[in-house]
Amino acid sequence: MAEEEGERRDVLKNWSPQACIRTFKKNGDLTKHVNRVHHAGSLAPVEPPNNDPTLDFEQVPPAFPFPSPSPPPPPQIPQEEKKFHPYLTGDICDEQGNYLPPNTPPPPRSTESPWSPFQGQAQFHLADLLFRKVEMSQGNIDELLDIWSLYERQCAQTTEHSSNGPFNSHKDLYRLIDNIVQGDASWKCFQSVVDESLPVNASEWQKISYQVWYRDLNIVIANILANPEFRNDFDVAPYVHLDSAGKRSWADFMSGNFAWRHATQIYEEEGAATVKGAMLVPVILGADKTTVSIATGHVEYHPLYLSIGNITNASRRAHRNAVIPIGFLAIPKSDRKYDNDPNFRVFKKKLYHASIVAILQALKPGMKIPVIRKCPDGHFRRVIYDLA
Repeated sequence: MAEEEGERRDVLKNWSPQACIRTFKKNGDLTKHVNRVHHAGSLAPVEPPNNDPTLDFEQVPPAFPFPSPSPPPPPQIPQEEKKFHPYLTGDICDEQGNYLPPNTPPPPRSTESPWSPFQGQAQFHLADLLFRKVEMSQGNIDELLDIWSLYERQCAQTTEHSSNGPFNSHKDLYRLIDNIVQGDASWKCFQSVVDESLPVNASEWQKISYQVWYRDLNIVIANILANPEFRNDFDVAPYVHLDSAGKRSWADFMSGNFAWRHATQIYEEEGAATVKGAMLVPVILGADKTTVSIATGHVEYHPLYLSIGNITNASRRAHRNAVIPIGFLAIPKSDRKYDNDPNFRVFKKKLYHASIVAILQALKPGMKIPVIRKCPDGHFRRVIYDLA
């Protein structure tokens, strides 16, 4: 036993902590390790002892740090990205066109009843049924309301309820319909002018003045922009849409190259002082081949429709007042002998395109200088029109 203790002391005497990084809880384990690995012939020279306190082998730091107790952050999954146009950005402003900070809340909406000028939902739906869906005649409306009033008076004899019905007469109903402010883009008419220098034997189609019916496009577009139903389906600026793989994705109108290029072109032509921060409103037109020929005599009419590129495709397809009829284009008719007359065909084309040009004149000022319009999110913006 004494010899073993002496050997142990010799081993520990010749072993240097700097020579090995292993740690042991028991001296016996240390002795076995030194005898097996660090025999006397391979031990490094012992350095002179220093004045440091004796090392506690249980406190010797490990050679390699232990793993962090918290797991590493998960790898970031690529996200979709939208890069918006740098100049026509659709910044919010007040009613005078002064730009506001981005986080400014929209002004409060009107506290007026949503059914105004009607007294309530029931009165509105009855008017919509009689006037728009059924197209009931004035006499039948009056008869229906008389019956309704009679029924109300009979009910009043047995209860405390007393009413004369939702409307007094068809005149009362029409008056309320005419007082509707929302969507009030009335129909107007202009006529073509007959050339007074025509010869006596000129064709009949040359002697006729053709009527074209249309709406004020400023009012129509303002109503679309102010519709709160589009607040979640509305783009205020052209953008490039990148999917999670970083590839370009095309979906709605404002994600296309056309909107981006035209926004850049408008900015370069009109200048930053005029259009910087404005909202591009692309005007989309379409004509339906469905003709209106009842009681029009020598003329057929092709309906002309309008929408704007800011509305997403989902809302446009859902028929939520995103596509509005704005005109009826006159299509002249004549005797069959003129069907192959090149002059008659050219005249119809000229009348068709001249009518569209005349209807679009209302938007011309807003194509150069932005106009203030209320948007679906309740904010005002400076908008500039563009034919798409």
